[in-house]
Amino acid sequence: MAGKVLYTAQAHVEGGRADGRAKTTDGQLDVKIRPPKELGGDGEGTNPEELFAAGFAACFESAMSLVGQRKKVEASDARVESKVHLMTGEDRNFVLGVEMDVTLPSIDDPEAARDVVRTAHKVCPYSNATRGNIDVAFTVNGEPLE
Repeated sequence: MAGKVLYTAQAHVEGGRADGRAKTTDGQLDVKIRPPKELGGDGEGTNPEELFAAGFAACFESAMSLVGQRKKVEASDARVESKVHLMTGEDRNFVLGVEMDVTLPSIDDPEAARDVVRTAHKVCPYSNATRGNIDVAFTVNGEPLE
């Protein structure tokens, strides 16, 4: 692995997507993993896509706050609505797509808001992990990010 390890999250999963349970070793997360109703499940639990959406959004929001500090603009009040789409791909495989709807209430200048999001997308580890692998589309203060 490249770089100094700053933190390691560890989880144990049994039962997979169909009838699983995920627990972190620190005990902070203990959830049932079930298919959503849209995929024939009972919806009585969470699923990997929901966990990914929450994790990516939380990480990205923190990245924007850090970028705001560096650029001396107020980004600590950012909000992120994240959607993770499970889709069929070529060759009968599955792929993910992500939509991030970012609101930066304290940044009135549209270009400054877009700059914070673009820079955060370079800083965020989830962005770096998905770049080139998953399509990620951003909306910033109601406008698509080109």
